[in-house]
Amino acid sequence: MDFEKIGPKRPSAGTWVSAFRLRTLPLALSCIGMGGFLAAADHLSRWPVLALCVLTTLFLQILSNLANDYGDTKHGADSQHREGPQRAVQAGQISSAQMKGAIILFSAFSFVSGLTLLWVALGTSGLYLFLFFLLLGVAAIWAAIGYTNGGKPYGYAGLGDISVFFFFGWVGVLGTYFLQTGRVFSELLLPASSLGFFSAAVLNVNNIRDIKSDELAGKRSVPVRLGAIRARRYHWFLLLAGVACTVIYIGIRENFTLWPWLFLGALPLLLYNGREVMRRQTASQLDPLLKQMALSTLVFVVLLGLGLVLDR
Repeated sequence: MDFEKIGPKRPSAGTWVSAFRLRTLPLALSCIGMGGFLAAADHLSRWPVLALCVLTTLFLQILSNLANDYGDTKHGADSQHREGPQRAVQAGQISSAQMKGAIILFSAFSFVSGLTLLWVALGTSGLYLFLFFLLLGVAAIWAAIGYTNGGKPYGYAGLGDISVFFFFGWVGVLGTYFLQTGRVFSELLLPASSLGFFSAAVLNVNNIRDIKSDELAGKRSVPVRLGAIRARRYHWFLLLAGVACTVIYIGIRENFTLWPWLFLGALPLLLYNGREVMRRQTASQLDPLLKQMALSTLVFVVLLGLGLVLDR
């Protein structure tokens, strides 16, 4: 099939908004929010830096969504066998050439926004530090595109979970904290890992939903490798590991108060997600759980963050 010839000449604004997959944005905001709350708890917030972190992350998330739409259609994961929602290129709503143009555009947006973020956060001090974060930003752009694109997309080798854990967990949380405070502590790896595990859980729901079409396309995601039953058990591991990391983080803090334990208010949402992933079998049944897991993660972050701020 010649993807270059598919699609209308001028996709509507609504078509582009749909291709952006706005329901994934709460997850992108969660890691930035966690880093922001941790800095606020230490009375070291820098609102211009935090705002640019949010903007850059939103650009990267949209870039990832557009690149996945193009890459999965090109490699056959988004085909007539797909049971989840149709993608824009697959459905012929946006042509392959138009989508590639949008990918280039949002790559540029991400790069410029990231450069502005580094300039505001770091200024001219610390050239090596500036270069380190610049390389990290370029790696994030590559990760967003390379998940389903290129000769050997890493998402097709089952490495998506590791990438999501690293960029949505450690990089997103610790990077946001450091760019505001100029410091970082090893114990912050715990709440950052919680976000990594929950982000991987969102991807896992997506991949369980698409397990049949992914297997037909040769996409060896974690659920394809594990099988449907073990992938659902793995989902429980991700949820429980995310909660456990935060429990340990609060437990090792010097001052013991009840405020940081506010995050337990999100526990019923996470348990519901785990139960329903085990129970629901069809793609249409599983699909709403992606949004539910993303929003549950955001609720988790807000409750934990408020608890940490009130504790100070």
